[in-house]
Amino acid sequence: MFTVNFGTRRQTAILLFLFAVSLFLILLSFYYFALPAGILEVWNNYNVNTDEPVSACFVILVRNSELDGIKSSMEQMERTFNSKYNYPYVFLNDDEFSPEFIKATKSIGSAEKLYGKVDDQMWGYPKHINQTLAAEKRKELKEGANPPYAGSESYRHMCRFQSGFFFRHPLLDKYEYYWRIEPDVDFFCEIDYDVFKFMRDNRKKYGFTLTFTEFMSTIPSLWETVLNFQRDHPDIVSRFPPKEKSLWKFITDDDGETYNSCHFWTNFEIGSLDLWRSNEYLRFFNYLDETGGFYYERWGDAPVHSIAAALMLKKEEFHFFDDIGYRHTAVIHCPSNEEALKKCTCKYDSFVWDYNSKGSCLRTFDRALLH
Repeated sequence: MFTVNFGTRRQTAILLFLFAVSLFLILLSFYYFALPAGILEVWNNYNVNTDEPVSACFVILVRNSELDGIKSSMEQMERTFNSKYNYPYVFLNDDEFSPEFIKATKSIGSAEKLYGKVDDQMWGYPKHINQTLAAEKRKELKEGANPPYAGSESYRHMCRFQSGFFFRHPLLDKYEYYWRIEPDVDFFCEIDYDVFKFMRDNRKKYGFTLTFTEFMSTIPSLWETVLNFQRDHPDIVSRFPPKEKSLWKFITDDDGETYNSCHFWTNFEIGSLDLWRSNEYLRFFNYLDETGGFYYERWGDAPVHSIAAALMLKKEEFHFFDDIGYRHTAVIHCPSNEEALKKCTCKYDSFVWDYNSKGSCLRTFDRALLH
């Protein structure tokens, strides 16, 4: 008669279970500690589909009076890039757009155009601002150092809006990436690839063409406020990349004692909206906003965005669009690469900003990437 030894069977089952657990732990440790970093990254991102469309748009803050300027910018954007990719344009204004403006801009290219008004919560004085004091401070700055827009009230509204609110406008809710465009700028080069797909597929979160040094008379207390934020919110700071992995050295030359005034010029900005929508950035912006620096001084969105991105992003999440020739006011970026220049109408000469002007921070950016 065949008999079953239940004790032996139970022992076998236990041994098989322990073997399975051990094998799982071995494979898990191999996955995390033995695989090359590049392979691990590929495995962790196996679901990236480079053929999937990107949810992206152009963002344009513009007034009806700037119609000719934005038509020029759009026509160049269509000719050099968007006629091939048809990304939508989102127009924002602190007033209603006129029928003339809508008709004229809709006639340029075949991409979708969306028009929105910025509400009073996004544009205008927050309740905690003493408007009398703000007017006195504008006058004081204009009569003193007199940097650009020293006495402008609307410019301060714009800087606060671009720093903390443009990405919260309902028209942008469905988008993941944006490209900021302004009136009266030039685009010099044929762009034969999808810039937004490049950003997504290479996990880039912030792209730029021009760097600049800030007028320090406009931001005398900004850096101190940034340091105070870091002191008061260690929980937020703990989520930032380590200094050596961030772009920390782009914004300070002395390990945080002072701000070196370097920033990305935000009139050209290609980025991930997730950066500005993040809890870390919103907490950072709110802290800055409560001090009143946008109005009692003249804090610009360029240093605010640049400092935040330098703190919150890893080095490899930035991208310098050297191949996109661009002009804003008298400042020009033209590609340094001879092959890229063949697609451009600008010439890389001594008048190009990047490495030929004391106002440019591109060398600082290069050093920060390497160290």
